[in-house]
Amino acid sequence: MWNFSCPLIVYGESALDYLAQVKGKKAFIVTDKNIVKLGLIKPVTDRLGAIPIEWKIFDEVEPEPSLGTIKKGGVAVGQYQPDWVIGIGGGSCMDAAKAIFLLLARPELEPEALSVLEDFNAKAKAKLMAIPTTSGTGAEATWPVVLTDTKDNRKLGLGTIECLPDVALLDPVMVIGMPPQITGDTGMDVISQAIEGYTSAWGTSFTLGPGLIALRLALENLPKAYRNGNDLEARSEMMYAASMAGTSYGNSMAGLSHSTGHAFGAVYHIPHGRTVGLFLPYTLEYLINDSEGTTARLAEMARYCRVASGSDKECAQALIARIRALAKEIGQPLTVRDCGIEKSKYEKSMPDLIERALNEIMTMTVTRIPGGEDLGKIFRYAYEGKTIDF
Repeated sequence: MWNFSCPLIVYGESALDYLAQVKGKKAFIVTDKNIVKLGLIKPVTDRLGAIPIEWKIFDEVEPEPSLGTIKKGGVAVGQYQPDWVIGIGGGSCMDAAKAIFLLLARPELEPEALSVLEDFNAKAKAKLMAIPTTSGTGAEATWPVVLTDTKDNRKLGLGTIECLPDVALLDPVMVIGMPPQITGDTGMDVISQAIEGYTSAWGTSFTLGPGLIALRLALENLPKAYRNGNDLEARSEMMYAASMAGTSYGNSMAGLSHSTGHAFGAVYHIPHGRTVGLFLPYTLEYLINDSEGTTARLAEMARYCRVASGSDKECAQALIARIRALAKEIGQPLTVRDCGIEKSKYEKSMPDLIERALNEIMTMTVTRIPGGEDLGKIFRYAYEGKTIDF
C-alpha cells in the first residue's frame, strides 16, 4: 500500500491574497533576518493585519538550521500559542517551521526526537503554511525536515507526515529579486530532485508525472531566470517546477546526488543545491553503467524534454550532457576542484565523506546501490571531472 501526500498549493500572481481567507487569531512566522531585511515579510504581515490576525516573527533561523535554534523557536511558539505557524524563506526556514510546529504540540521533546514513529497530533493545535522565497528545495510540498547537529557536525533527516504544510503559497513576487547565484544553486536542486524522484526505486505512477513536468520546466526556464531575475514567467515556472519536484521525490525518495551532495556539503559547508547539482551527472553516469531501468527512465525524460532521440543509452547520456552544459551556463561548479578545495585536504576527508554517504537513506533507494569502494571512486572522479567508467 502506498500514499501520495501534497498540501493545498495556491500559485500564480497574487497568490498571497489567499491569506484573506485564513481563519484564526494569531500567526507565528518562522524566517531569517535576511528575509526580514529584504522586506519579504511585509506583504504577508500586511495581509494578516487586514483580517485581522495578530502575528509574531521568529527570525533566528540560520542556513542549515541547528537543533539549538529549533529549541529556541519551540519555546517561543509555546509561549505565543498561535493558530498558524508560517515558514517564509528557503528550505532552511521552511524546515525550521515544520520542526517548531511539531514542538508546539510536543514541547517536551528534543528536536532530534522528531521521528516518523511518533504521533504528535499537531494539526489539532495549529495549522502549518509555507511560503517559499527561493525556487529549489520544494520543502513547501514535502514533510521531511533536515536539521543540523552542530556538536557532531552532521545533518539529521527528521519529521513526520504531520510536517506536511496545510497550505503552500507560490507567489512569484516572493522570488523576483533572487540573486543569480542563489537562482543557480536552488535551480540545480530542482533538477536533481525531479530526476531522482522520477528514477527512484521507490517511485510509483503517482510520482512520475510531477518529476517529468518539473524537469522540463526547469531546463527551459532556469537559464532565463538566471539571466533576467525580473522575468516573471520564468520565475513563476521555476516556482512551480520546485514544488512539483518536491511532490515527486517527497513521495518517492531522492537518490545518490543527494547522499553524496549531503556528505560533501556537511564537510565543506557548501550550499545544498550546489552540491547535489555538482554530483548529479556523476551519480547518473554510475547508475546507467549498470542499470537498464534507470537508463530507460532517463531516456524517457530526455525525449520528453526534447533533449535527444535515439537509443535509451544515447538519450540518457545526452540528458547528462545537457545537465553539465546548463550547470556551466549558470555558473555552477562542474568538479570538486572548481569549489576551491585542495586535493590533499579532500583526500584526508575521504573516509568521512564515504561514511556519511553510506549512512544516507538515499543511497539505498536507487537501482544500483554502491558500497564504500564505489562511493570513494565517485567522490574522486568528481574531483577531477572524470567521466564515470565503472
